[in-house]
Amino acid sequence: MRSDLALQLMGELFWNALLISAPVLVSVLLVGVLIGVLQVVTQVQEISLTFVPKIVIAMVAIVMFGSWMLRKLLLFATNLIASIPSHF
Repeated sequence: MRSDLALQLMGELFWNALLISAPVLVSVLLVGVLIGVLQVVTQVQEISLTFVPKIVIAMVAIVMFGSWMLRKLLLFATNLIASIPSHF
């Protein structure tokens, strides 16, 4: 395997990983920021107030975007496996 091909595959891998994980990470980040602001304003520092909504939002995001995430992952894996004979 040539080094430029390996670097190209790693770049595609990282880009797809970023795209696949983005819906869950962004939604949890937004909820975390909102809850943090709410805690600062109300001065309520309850630890379960931060974790429970993030877990719920992560599950909701996975349910909503799970099929898209799976299709994206399968498309990447299929293209990667299909391109093996042409690279070696």
